[in-house]
Amino acid sequence: MNSKVTNRIALSVIVLCAAAMATILISMLGYILVKGLSSISWHFLTTSASPFMPGGGIKDQLWNSFYVLFITMLLTVPIGVCGGIYLAEYAKPGKVTSFIRTCVEVLASLPSIVVGMFGLLLFVNYFGFKYSVLSGALALTVFNLPVIVRVTEDGFRALPRHQKEGGLALGMTHWHTIKTILLPAAFPSILTGIILSAGRVFGESAALLFTAGLSTPDLNFGNWNPLAPNSPLNLFRSAETLSVHIWSVNTGGIMPDVDTIANGSAAVLVICVLIFNLFARMLGKIINQKFSGK
Repeated sequence: MNSKVTNRIALSVIVLCAAAMATILISMLGYILVKGLSSISWHFLTTSASPFMPGGGIKDQLWNSFYVLFITMLLTVPIGVCGGIYLAEYAKPGKVTSFIRTCVEVLASLPSIVVGMFGLLLFVNYFGFKYSVLSGALALTVFNLPVIVRVTEDGFRALPRHQKEGGLALGMTHWHTIKTILLPAAFPSILTGIILSAGRVFGESAALLFTAGLSTPDLNFGNWNPLAPNSPLNLFRSAETLSVHIWSVNTGGIMPDVDTIANGSAAVLVICVLIFNLFARMLGKIINQKFSGK
């Protein structure tokens, strides 16, 4: 068998695998959207869920999803970016650095259900946060932290070495070089990774089953006092997110229009994740063009 035939066979296999992957993805997205788009309306998005009566919406669950995501990223991004900078710029090869990288890899490979059980034991029971927005956000921080660390480290390591050496040659300190040269240059890739990880967190459900709870109080969107029990900003109230709501409705929903609610909720979740991914690509491209001067 000559090299041309081998090349054609390899190319055919690669194209076939790519086509199969795209077909599966398009089929799944198409099925969810076709089944659920007809259920989405302004009333559906702005009405509270009803456990028994038909016509309920997902207003509170949609807010909870974005709120838990915001608190999670607020905790994850500073710690993850600093950890990635340390591993890329300060950590010296050795047993300690190898141990840290091993810990990051182990955390990245943990199933989300395990992270949820860990959050239940530590944040819900030991620290006494109970089923709450804070418990869910802390569990998702553990779940998402390795991703941000890895994205930041890879972003710094992908930079040309002469950028760092040029800053140091001008008499700048290591930290000043990182702050003024390396971090702005790595920012597009870091931001893209952060937004993509946000989409992953937004659709998470297993970790939140054991930490954020399966219910949400009747939220009063006219009361923004974080200490009020029914305030949307209260960190210590239970918060059923959209992904958890889909699981709950499909497994134990008794409302007459349970299929409509489940299909509509799934479609909204998929659309939000798609928006996260498309926005990450678009924003990353714009920022890269700006920094590269193209």
